[in-house]
Amino acid sequence: MNAKELRDQSPDQLREKLAELKKESFNLRFQQATGALENTSQMRKVRRDAARVKTILSEQAKAAAE
Repeated sequence: MNAKELRDQSPDQLREKLAELKKESFNLRFQQATGALENTSQMRKVRRDAARVKTILSEQAKAAAE
C-alpha cells in the first residue's frame, strides 16, 4: 500500500483500514508470542502501514480545518 492510494480514500475508509491493521498487528503479536510467526518482517510492514494511514488522516483533518 502506498500513500497515493490512501490519499484517494475517504476518512471513513481510512479509519476502517486502520482498524483492520490494528487487528492484524494484534494477531501477528499473538503469533509471535506463541512461536507460530514465520515471517517476522510482516510485523514491520503492518506497523508502517498503520503509521502511513494515521499520517494521511491527520493531513486530511488539517486540510479540512483550514
